[in-house]
Amino acid sequence: MSEKVMPIAQANSISKMLNMVLGDARFPVDVEALAVEYSRQRFPDSPIDKVIGEAVEGFQGMLKANKDRTKWLILYNSAVTSLGRKRFTIAHEFGHYLLHRHASSAFHCCADDIETGHQNKFDVEADADKFASYLLMPYDDFRRQVDGQAICFDLLGHCADRYGVSLTAAALHWIEIADKRAVLVASRDDYLLWAKSNKAAFKSGTFFATRKNTIEVPQDALAHSNQNSGSSQSQNIRAQVWFPREPPHVDLTEMTKVAGNYDYTLSLLLMPEAEWRQPQHDDGEPEEDTFDRFINNGQFPDRK
Repeated sequence: MSEKVMPIAQANSISKMLNMVLGDARFPVDVEALAVEYSRQRFPDSPIDKVIGEAVEGFQGMLKANKDRTKWLILYNSAVTSLGRKRFTIAHEFGHYLLHRHASSAFHCCADDIETGHQNKFDVEADADKFASYLLMPYDDFRRQVDGQAICFDLLGHCADRYGVSLTAAALHWIEIADKRAVLVASRDDYLLWAKSNKAAFKSGTFFATRKNTIEVPQDALAHSNQNSGSSQSQNIRAQVWFPREPPHVDLTEMTKVAGNYDYTLSLLLMPEAEWRQPQHDDGEPEEDTFDRFINNGQFPDRK
């Protein structure tokens, strides 16, 4: 099995076990008890012994082994006000335990490492995020919650409540399974904090390189302070407002919601399929070499 699919495979395996033991009414996942009990059953010589919360400034989560690696500790920042964020952090560190503990005896994670759009898909933090996302929000159950319904922040809020996660985590999970191009943006004071594009959007050039550039929120966007009322809003606008390289006749749907626990505004940008096709080799396979090379090296083409 390739490393790229390992986080999802690990999460799916545990979800199947939970389905058999607890049935359908098993949400939200008691991830703290799960991490301790599962590790004791599967890895009795080196289990997670404790999950502890401590109020530590500038700290989000940590997985750490004792000197001889016979016991592991998960530590999370108890000062964080969002219960969903705490739950996701514990699941993230549990992911490090299952996926990466043989590579290191300690993982120290800051706020930017967990539950954001910052990571590239080959990063260990992105692995842990993906594991946490699929453990807390299993694909089959999540799909049942959203299938056949128009996506909106109210629907994503229902998912967040069901799984005991933040609205941000639910929205990030949804764009990953969205059928068409989707981009989630977090902004504050009219500047982008981070942005996450799903694969369809990224491959069409519809993304923001927030790690490399300071990017302003467009003045006509609902997330801009001139437009933002503080309540959930939605509008259809020209895609060029957000993405100048889009054709002038292409529109997108923009939805905004203030994420109170994080003091930022979420913007969900929904777009039609891109009006281009990837170059094909003579054998009919997509030409993905450049894209894969960028991502594998943690690089992103400059695109605003």
